[in-house]
Amino acid sequence: MNPFLPMYVLIGILGFIVVIAILRSIRIVPSRTALVVERLGKYSRILNAGFHVLVPFIEKVRYKHNLKETAIDVPAQDCFTQDNVKVRVDGVLYMQVVDPRKASYGISHYQYATIQLAQTTMRSVIGKLELDKTFEERARINGEVVQSVDEASDPWGVKVSRYEIQNINVPQTILGAMEVQMKAEREKRAEIARSLGEMEARINHSQAAMSEAINKSEGEKQRKINEAEGKASEILAVAKATAEGIRKVAAALENSGGEEAAILRVSEGYINELKNLSGTGSNIILPMDLTDTKEIISRVKKMLER
Repeated sequence: MNPFLPMYVLIGILGFIVVIAILRSIRIVPSRTALVVERLGKYSRILNAGFHVLVPFIEKVRYKHNLKETAIDVPAQDCFTQDNVKVRVDGVLYMQVVDPRKASYGISHYQYATIQLAQTTMRSVIGKLELDKTFEERARINGEVVQSVDEASDPWGVKVSRYEIQNINVPQTILGAMEVQMKAEREKRAEIARSLGEMEARINHSQAAMSEAINKSEGEKQRKINEAEGKASEILAVAKATAEGIRKVAAALENSGGEEAAILRVSEGYINELKNLSGTGSNIILPMDLTDTKEIISRVKKMLER
């Protein structure tokens, strides 16, 4: 038996252990991942994405962190509003490790601590609002939770970017009362809208009637103006024609035989008017004998001389 065989076996075992240690000292870090390395139990450095080699038996990867933004469910919890209504609220928290060293040594289980802090902050924010406001101001609630949790988690190397409320569950009795209230509000708005519509319709009808009356009065006014202008034009034309006739009669009277012609013309008209009177069927006493032409002409001449 070879006396050196045990030594060879021991050397082989040690060599195998060294090879395994060297292989385990090689670290290939994926993107958006960080490894926290300790040297002899003390923090040494952060390994970011890439190829790294550790010192065997001296350095060791203690913590591994995902640097991506992570969505964490915040369990449902009971909260009391300002008007003492119990609601059950749950949500989603978006967080990201920004400092692997603080996340490793600042607190143990930073995710659990962040969830607890988010729940505590949510109860505080809901307690400041009435029930109706919790549904209307979700954005405000989310913003206050993010601000408070982000400030508190800063020493842990964690960045809280968003918080979204998923559900706000209300007891059935409260839901029934809210439905009655919303129905009353809808009926009230419908009645107001209907009354406003009727008011606008009446206003439109009155404005239309007023416009129609104005148009009619303007038309009647224009018609009367046109008739008055027409009558004035007619009177003016008749006056001009009468004046022209009078001028021509006066000129004719100055001519030789004009006076005799005028007397004859008037006599004819006088006789015709008397004939018309006699044709009415009434008894009339004539002032002269119509068969006596000379008498008629003499009377007409006297009338003209006056």
